[in-house]
Amino acid sequence: MKKTMLKKLSALCLAGLMMISASSCGADNSKAQQATTKSATQTITSKKEADALSYWKADAPLKKQLTKYIKAVTDKGGKDYIPAEDRIAVFDMDGTLCCETDPGYFDHKLLYHRVMEDESYKDKASDEEKATAKEIKKYFESGEYPEDLSLKHGKAVATAFKGMTIDEFDAYVKKYRDEPMPSYTNLTNGKAFYKPMLQVVDYLNKNGFRVYIVSGTDRLITRGLAEGIVDIPLSQMIGSDETLKATNQGKEDGLDYTFEKGDEVVTGGEFVVKNLKTNKVTVIAQEIGQQPVLAFGNSSGDFAMANYTVNNNKYKTGAFMLCCDDTKRENGNKEKADKMAESCKENGYTAVSMKNDWTTIYGDDVKKK
Repeated sequence: MKKTMLKKLSALCLAGLMMISASSCGADNSKAQQATTKSATQTITSKKEADALSYWKADAPLKKQLTKYIKAVTDKGGKDYIPAEDRIAVFDMDGTLCCETDPGYFDHKLLYHRVMEDESYKDKASDEEKATAKEIKKYFESGEYPEDLSLKHGKAVATAFKGMTIDEFDAYVKKYRDEPMPSYTNLTNGKAFYKPMLQVVDYLNKNGFRVYIVSGTDRLITRGLAEGIVDIPLSQMIGSDETLKATNQGKEDGLDYTFEKGDEVVTGGEFVVKNLKTNKVTVIAQEIGQQPVLAFGNSSGDFAMANYTVNNNKYKTGAFMLCCDDTKRENGNKEKADKMAESCKENGYTAVSMKNDWTTIYGDDVKKK
């Protein structure tokens, strides 16, 4: 009897030990599986981030800094976390998102076309518009931009497109953006956007940022050029301004005239402001109402916007400037690129090299003639 009971107790003890051992192994296996899953998730996340900026070389400073930045500001438990409502990024357009050197800015090419080539308008063009168009041609030929051309161009755009409805102006811009770029094969004005920079916009969008274009180009031209290409709404495309009015408003002030049933909004013919330098800062304050945390540009006209972004900001910030140093795939300018790179060092911006940082600019099917 005692032997039988001892045998049963021994069997029970052995079973218990086996269960404890199995439980321990299960816990170890569970931990191992969790670690493996975590590692796999991190690998997938890293791969997704790499794919998100696939047109950027692995050692590109912007790619390394931006991916690290995004991780920091989107980590709710981290010290650099930025709430989604405060994640604002501002981009210049010409030379930052799209080509500005074939042979010049899109809006300058558009005005030249309107005044000197458009059969429906060129005979109606004013002497001032023609004189501005001639200065634009000199700029195209020399590559040197006259200091006073910005204001002259802004005024000429306002008068040359006076009386158009918003839709008519937009259609005119979109028609011209389909014109081919003279220095490239398989490239139109509308497709001359830098693929690596469009990836940056998409990457920011996916990480809860509101992206704005803040351009020196006329606001309506900016929208007509960028709509459907840069993945942001029209309300986030800011540019230089001209007056707008109602069709039947005449010379009445907007405070005296009441918009009527048969009215449409048309261009008023008067230039308001050129959105460059500190004007970019004030328009951001007026229209966005918040300080950006990221800024992207390509010229000294964007320095004010960059400085406004990175100085006296309660959040972690960054400013990036493109250097036009690629002379094989783009109409680059080594002297200007070197000057910009030096300015980046002086101001604490991150320089972006088109030549060294990008695997492509417009796509493999586009070739420079």
